[in-house]
Amino acid sequence: MPAPTTLELLWGTPDRPRRGPKPSLTLERIVADAIEIADSEGLANLSMARLAERVGCAKMALYRYVPGRTELTALMIDTALGGPPEITAAQANSPQPWRAYLRPWAETFYERVIVHPWSGELTAGIRPMGPNELAWLDTALSVLADTGLNFDEQFDSVALLLGHARQVAQQVAATASDDPAEEQLARELGTVLSAQAERFPYAIAALAAAVGAKPDPEAGNALTFGIDRILDGLGALIETRREG
Repeated sequence: MPAPTTLELLWGTPDRPRRGPKPSLTLERIVADAIEIADSEGLANLSMARLAERVGCAKMALYRYVPGRTELTALMIDTALGGPPEITAAQANSPQPWRAYLRPWAETFYERVIVHPWSGELTAGIRPMGPNELAWLDTALSVLADTGLNFDEQFDSVALLLGHARQVAQQVAATASDDPAEEQLARELGTVLSAQAERFPYAIAALAAAVGAKPDPEAGNALTFGIDRILDGLGALIETRREG
């Protein structure tokens, strides 16, 4: 019997009947342990052999549940992201329901990627999506349905917000490192920048302010600044569509 496909695993195709005693492992436990390894050790250190050691079984036994790493990471993404935030009554009844919802929607996606940094690189591109990830897309599109934007514009708007949140999360993960080599590089870069201040005054001033800075979640940081500017642009486009 052929192994289940990624889509079958993601969308909960009924388990095939098996003879013998009930297995000690479950797909849910395997995925949960894989997420813990990726969170604590990085995605590069996640292998089927490492996972088998973690769950306490032979490597080949894992393949009875998940055919390989590709299928495993697809399950990990859908589990780690979870479902999107619900649309509240206050958001639905606001003057701009789409904006009232999409801002916390993008912020929540960012927070999920921050908790699971490895997910950022896996959520880009065309690939099989599970029910949780598709719910993120569907809920965001639902609040844009009555804005006058066409389907392409609605989809691109959602992709733009996701891309911004993903990129900022990856930048935060990079700057949060305590690697001494990175600290040394920052010091050396500061020396170079100060020596080139007259040649590139605007770029140097901006970079000097950013080098070594730690993101402040309470400040007007790159995440909220970018989200608000994207939503400002959408608001202008929506108003143009309605006037037309």
